[in-house]
Amino acid sequence: MIERACICLAAAVAGWLANHSRIGRGPAQDRGRGERAGIFRKHDLDLELLFTSGSGETMQAVIAGSVDIGVAAGTLGVMGAYAKGAPVRIIGAESTGEDSYWYVRTDSPVKSMADMKGRTMAYSTNGSSTHANALAFVELYKVDAKLIATGGFPATFTMVMSGQIDAGWSAPPYAMEALHKGEIRVIVRSSELPLVKGHTIRVLIANKPSLDSKPDVYRRFMRAYRETVDWMYASDEAPKIYAEFAKISIEDARRVREEFDPKEMVIPDRVVGLSELMPDAVKFKYLSQPLTAKELEELVQIPK
Repeated sequence: MIERACICLAAAVAGWLANHSRIGRGPAQDRGRGERAGIFRKHDLDLELLFTSGSGETMQAVIAGSVDIGVAAGTLGVMGAYAKGAPVRIIGAESTGEDSYWYVRTDSPVKSMADMKGRTMAYSTNGSSTHANALAFVELYKVDAKLIATGGFPATFTMVMSGQIDAGWSAPPYAMEALHKGEIRVIVRSSELPLVKGHTIRVLIANKPSLDSKPDVYRRFMRAYRETVDWMYASDEAPKIYAEFAKISIEDARRVREEFDPKEMVIPDRVVGLSELMPDAVKFKYLSQPLTAKELEELVQIPK
Protein backbone atom coordinates (compact mmCIF):
# COMPACT_ATOMS: atom_id res chain seq x y z
CA MET A 1 0.00 0.00 0.00
CA ILE A 2 1.40 3.40 -1.01
CA GLU A 3 1.40 5.85 1.91
CA ARG A 4 1.42 9.62 1.39
CA ALA A 5 3.87 11.71 3.42
CA CYS A 6 4.27 15.47 3.81
CA ILE A 7 7.89 16.66 4.11
CA CYS A 8 8.85 20.30 4.71
CA LEU A 9 12.16 21.50 3.24
CA ALA A 10 13.38 24.84 4.57
CA ALA A 11 13.78 27.17 1.61
CA ALA A 12 13.40 24.02 -0.39
CA VAL A 13 10.65 21.41 0.10
CA ALA A 14 7.77 19.66 2.06
CA GLY A 15 5.64 16.51 1.53
CA TRP A 16 3.11 13.90 2.79
CA LEU A 17 4.00 10.73 4.78
CA ALA A 18 1.43 8.06 5.39
CA ASN A 19 -2.21 9.05 5.55
CA HIS A 20 -1.41 12.73 5.16
CA SER A 21 1.71 12.91 7.30
CA ARG A 22 4.06 15.74 6.38
CA ILE A 23 7.83 16.48 6.15
CA GLY A 24 10.07 19.63 5.74
CA ARG A 25 13.60 20.60 4.56
CA GLY A 26 16.29 23.32 4.38
CA PRO A 27 18.22 25.16 1.68
CA ALA A 28 21.34 23.09 1.14
CA GLN A 29 21.03 19.65 -0.50
CA ASP A 30 17.86 18.48 -2.25
CA ARG A 31 16.98 14.97 -1.02
CA GLY A 32 13.97 15.35 -3.29
CA ARG A 33 16.23 13.74 -5.86
CA GLY A 34 15.44 10.41 -4.20
CA GLU A 35 11.77 11.04 -4.97
CA ARG A 36 12.60 11.77 -8.62
CA ALA A 37 14.70 8.60 -8.82
CA GLY A 38 11.78 6.52 -7.51
CA ILE A 39 13.56 5.44 -4.32
CA PHE A 40 10.85 6.54 -1.89
CA ARG A 41 8.19 5.02 -4.12
CA LYS A 42 10.05 1.74 -3.89
CA HIS A 43 9.54 1.90 -0.12
CA ASP A 44 5.79 2.55 -0.60
CA LEU A 45 6.03 6.28 0.13
CA ASP A 46 4.58 9.03 -2.04
CA LEU A 47 6.19 12.36 -1.12
CA GLU A 48 4.77 15.80 -1.76
CA LEU A 49 7.61 18.33 -1.41
CA LEU A 50 7.00 21.93 -0.31
CA PHE A 51 9.19 25.01 0.20
CA THR A 52 9.74 27.24 3.26
CA SER A 53 11.88 30.34 3.66
CA GLY A 54 14.27 28.80 6.18
CA SER A 55 14.75 26.02 8.70
CA GLY A 56 13.16 28.08 11.49
CA GLU A 57 9.94 28.16 9.49
CA THR A 58 10.28 24.45 8.75
CA MET A 59 10.60 23.68 12.45
CA GLN A 60 7.46 25.66 13.26
CA ALA A 61 5.54 23.69 10.64
CA VAL A 62 6.68 20.41 12.21
CA ILE A 63 5.85 21.59 15.74
CA ALA A 64 2.38 22.68 14.62
CA GLY A 65 1.78 19.31 12.94
CA SER A 66 1.33 20.94 9.53
CA VAL A 67 4.07 18.65 8.25
CA ASP A 68 5.40 15.38 9.63
CA ILE A 69 9.09 15.69 8.84
CA GLY A 70 11.39 18.68 8.57
CA VAL A 71 14.67 18.44 6.68
CA ALA A 72 17.70 20.61 7.55
CA ALA A 73 16.43 22.17 10.77
CA GLY A 74 19.09 23.99 12.79
CA THR A 75 20.23 21.75 15.65
CA LEU A 76 20.44 24.51 18.29
CA GLY A 77 16.94 25.72 17.40
CA VAL A 78 15.57 22.18 17.69
CA MET A 79 17.18 21.69 21.11
CA GLY A 80 15.68 24.98 22.26
CA ALA A 81 12.21 24.07 21.01
CA TYR A 82 12.40 20.65 22.69
CA ALA A 83 13.47 22.24 25.98
CA LYS A 84 10.34 24.42 25.85
CA GLY A 85 8.17 21.32 25.50
CA ALA A 86 7.61 21.38 21.73
CA PRO A 87 6.53 18.03 20.22
CA VAL A 88 9.64 17.58 18.07
CA ARG A 89 12.20 14.78 17.80
CA ILE A 90 15.44 14.36 15.84
CA ILE A 91 15.23 11.33 13.55
CA GLY A 92 18.55 11.76 11.74
CA ALA A 93 21.42 14.01 10.76
CA GLU A 94 21.11 16.23 7.68
CA SER A 95 24.55 17.83 7.87
CA THR A 96 27.57 17.15 10.07
CA GLY A 97 29.76 20.12 9.31
CA GLU A 98 28.33 22.72 6.94
CA ASP A 99 28.86 24.30 3.52
CA SER A 100 27.22 27.71 4.00
CA TYR A 101 29.14 30.94 3.48
CA TRP A 102 28.66 34.71 3.65
CA TYR A 103 29.36 37.03 0.74
CA VAL A 104 29.36 40.71 -0.26
CA ARG A 105 29.20 42.53 -3.59
CA THR A 106 32.60 42.74 -5.26
CA ASP A 107 32.56 46.55 -4.95
CA SER A 108 31.99 46.33 -1.18
CA PRO A 109 34.74 47.68 1.10
CA VAL A 110 34.21 44.60 3.32
CA LYS A 111 37.08 42.13 2.86
CA SER A 112 36.55 39.93 5.91
CA MET A 113 34.56 39.66 9.15
CA ALA A 114 36.96 42.20 10.66
CA ASP A 115 35.29 44.83 8.44
CA MET A 116 31.73 44.02 9.55
CA LYS A 117 31.59 46.34 12.57
CA GLY A 118 28.31 48.26 12.42
CA ARG A 119 27.33 46.57 9.15
CA THR A 120 24.37 44.31 8.40
CA MET A 121 24.73 40.53 8.13
CA ALA A 122 21.99 38.15 6.95
CA TYR A 123 20.69 34.84 8.24
CA SER A 124 17.63 32.95 7.04
CA THR A 125 15.18 32.59 9.95
CA ASN A 126 15.30 32.52 13.75
CA GLY A 127 16.37 29.12 15.03
CA SER A 128 18.09 28.15 11.77
CA SER A 129 21.69 26.96 11.40
CA THR A 130 22.54 30.22 9.59
CA HIS A 131 21.23 32.12 12.62
CA ALA A 132 23.43 30.10 15.00
CA ASN A 133 26.41 30.51 12.68
CA ALA A 134 25.94 34.27 12.33
CA LEU A 135 25.83 34.59 16.13
CA ALA A 136 28.96 32.45 16.35
CA PHE A 137 30.80 34.61 13.79
CA VAL A 138 30.05 37.76 15.79
CA GLU A 139 31.33 36.03 18.93
CA LEU A 140 34.42 34.50 17.27
CA TYR A 141 35.59 37.64 15.50
CA LYS A 142 34.44 40.07 18.23
CA VAL A 143 32.62 42.23 15.67
CA ASP A 144 29.45 44.18 16.41
CA ALA A 145 27.55 43.33 13.22
CA LYS A 146 23.78 43.81 13.01
CA LEU A 147 22.11 40.45 12.29
CA ILE A 148 18.98 40.49 10.11
CA ALA A 149 16.63 37.64 9.12
CA THR A 150 16.29 37.81 5.32
CA GLY A 151 14.60 34.49 4.51
CA GLY A 152 15.72 32.29 1.63
CA PHE A 153 18.54 32.78 -0.84
CA PRO A 154 16.68 34.67 -3.63
CA ALA A 155 15.44 37.41 -1.29
CA THR A 156 18.82 37.59 0.45
CA PHE A 157 20.72 37.88 -2.83
CA THR A 158 18.42 40.67 -4.02
CA MET A 159 18.95 42.58 -0.78
CA VAL A 160 22.74 42.30 -1.08
CA MET A 161 22.88 43.32 -4.74
CA SER A 162 20.50 46.26 -4.17
CA GLY A 163 22.53 47.50 -1.20
CA GLN A 164 19.86 46.85 1.44
CA ILE A 165 22.21 44.59 3.40
CA ASP A 166 25.99 44.30 3.49
CA ALA A 167 26.65 40.55 3.75
CA GLY A 168 24.30 37.81 2.61
CA TRP A 169 24.31 34.09 3.35
CA SER A 170 24.32 31.29 0.81
CA ALA A 171 25.17 27.63 0.29
CA PRO A 172 25.87 25.62 -2.87
CA PRO A 173 24.43 25.60 -5.46
CA TYR A 174 23.00 29.07 -4.82
CA ALA A 175 25.09 32.04 -6.00
CA MET A 176 27.61 29.86 -7.83
CA GLU A 177 26.93 31.67 -11.10
CA ALA A 178 27.39 35.05 -9.39
CA LEU A 179 30.69 33.79 -7.96
CA HIS A 180 31.83 32.64 -11.41
CA LYS A 181 30.95 36.03 -12.88
CA GLY A 182 32.76 37.89 -10.10
CA GLU A 183 29.60 39.69 -8.96
CA ILE A 184 30.08 38.65 -5.34
CA ARG A 185 32.99 37.75 -3.05
CA VAL A 186 33.07 35.27 -0.13
CA ILE A 187 34.16 36.82 3.19
CA VAL A 188 33.69 33.90 5.61
CA ARG A 189 32.68 30.22 5.62
CA SER A 190 30.85 28.20 8.26
CA SER A 191 33.64 25.63 8.16
CA GLU A 192 35.81 28.17 10.03
CA LEU A 193 33.64 27.90 13.15
CA PRO A 194 34.51 25.57 16.06
CA LEU A 195 30.71 25.31 16.43
CA VAL A 196 30.52 23.58 13.03
CA LYS A 197 33.57 21.31 12.76
CA GLY A 198 32.68 17.72 13.62
CA HIS A 199 29.21 18.62 14.87
CA THR A 200 25.78 17.84 13.45
CA ILE A 201 24.58 21.33 12.59
CA ARG A 202 21.34 20.48 10.75
CA VAL A 203 19.00 17.59 11.47
CA LEU A 204 15.95 15.72 10.23
CA ILE A 205 13.06 16.29 12.61
CA ALA A 206 9.62 14.76 13.13
CA ASN A 207 6.40 15.74 14.79
CA LYS A 208 6.29 13.52 17.90
CA PRO A 209 2.58 12.52 17.75
CA SER A 210 3.03 11.57 14.08
CA LEU A 211 6.24 9.64 14.86
CA ASP A 212 4.56 7.78 17.71
CA SER A 213 1.45 6.90 15.69
CA LYS A 214 3.17 5.75 12.48
CA PRO A 215 6.56 4.25 13.41
CA ASP A 216 6.65 1.94 10.38
CA VAL A 217 6.24 4.90 8.01
CA TYR A 218 9.23 6.64 9.57
CA ARG A 219 11.32 3.47 9.43
CA ARG A 220 10.57 3.22 5.71
CA PHE A 221 11.28 6.92 5.22
CA MET A 222 14.71 6.60 6.83
CA ARG A 223 15.51 3.46 4.82
CA ALA A 224 14.64 5.36 1.65
CA TYR A 225 16.59 8.43 2.81
CA ARG A 226 19.72 6.35 3.49
CA GLU A 227 19.37 4.69 0.10
CA THR A 228 18.98 8.12 -1.52
CA VAL A 229 22.24 9.34 0.05
CA ASP A 230 24.07 6.23 -1.23
CA TRP A 231 22.59 6.73 -4.70
CA MET A 232 23.47 10.45 -4.76
CA TYR A 233 27.18 9.68 -4.31
CA ALA A 234 27.40 6.57 -6.49
CA SER A 235 25.20 7.42 -9.46
CA ASP A 236 26.20 9.37 -12.59
CA GLU A 237 22.51 10.22 -12.99
CA ALA A 238 22.30 12.10 -9.66
CA PRO A 239 24.36 15.15 -10.73
CA LYS A 240 22.27 15.44 -13.91
CA ILE A 241 19.01 15.48 -11.92
CA TYR A 242 20.48 17.93 -9.42
CA ALA A 243 21.80 20.22 -12.19
CA GLU A 244 18.34 20.31 -13.76
CA PHE A 245 16.65 20.99 -10.41
CA ALA A 246 19.10 23.70 -9.32
CA LYS A 247 19.53 25.16 -12.82
CA ILE A 248 23.31 24.84 -12.73
CA SER A 249 25.82 23.06 -14.96
CA ILE A 250 26.57 19.36 -14.46
CA GLU A 251 30.15 20.38 -13.67
CA ASP A 252 28.93 22.61 -10.82
CA ALA A 253 26.61 19.84 -9.62
CA ARG A 254 29.55 17.44 -9.43
CA ARG A 255 31.59 20.11 -7.64
CA VAL A 256 28.87 20.52 -5.02
CA ARG A 257 28.83 16.76 -4.43
CA GLU A 258 32.58 16.25 -4.30
CA GLU A 259 33.96 19.51 -2.88
CA PHE A 260 31.29 21.25 -0.80
CA ASP A 261 29.14 18.34 0.46
CA PRO A 262 31.17 15.09 0.71
CA LYS A 263 29.20 11.99 1.61
CA GLU A 264 30.52 11.80 5.16
CA MET A 265 28.86 15.17 5.82
CA VAL A 266 25.33 13.92 5.04
CA ILE A 267 25.22 10.41 6.53
CA PRO A 268 21.87 10.44 8.39
CA ASP A 269 22.80 8.06 11.23
CA ARG A 270 25.71 10.21 12.46
CA VAL A 271 24.15 12.68 14.93
CA VAL A 272 27.31 13.77 16.74
CA GLY A 273 28.61 16.48 19.05
CA LEU A 274 25.31 17.53 20.62
CA SER A 275 26.79 17.63 24.13
CA GLU A 276 29.63 19.82 22.84
CA LEU A 277 27.10 22.21 21.26
CA MET A 278 25.35 22.77 24.59
CA PRO A 279 27.52 25.68 25.82
CA ASP A 280 26.88 27.58 22.57
CA ALA A 281 23.16 26.80 22.81
CA VAL A 282 23.11 28.41 26.27
CA LYS A 283 25.40 31.30 25.26
CA PHE A 284 23.22 32.19 22.28
CA LYS A 285 20.04 31.81 24.38
CA TYR A 286 18.58 28.80 22.59
CA LEU A 287 18.64 27.07 26.00
CA SER A 288 18.41 28.42 29.53
CA GLN A 289 20.44 25.43 30.76
CA PRO A 290 22.10 22.39 29.13
CA LEU A 291 19.97 19.38 28.30
CA THR A 292 20.69 16.30 30.40
CA ALA A 293 21.92 13.01 28.95
CA LYS A 294 18.41 11.59 29.50
CA GLU A 295 16.83 14.50 27.63
CA LEU A 296 19.23 14.09 24.70
CA GLU A 297 18.37 10.40 24.57
CA GLU A 298 14.68 11.28 24.41
CA LEU A 299 15.26 14.00 21.80
CA VAL A 300 17.23 11.83 19.33
CA GLN A 301 15.13 8.92 18.07
CA ILE A 302 16.64 7.60 14.83
CA PRO A 303 14.38 4.91 13.28
CA LYS A 304 16.45 1.79 12.65
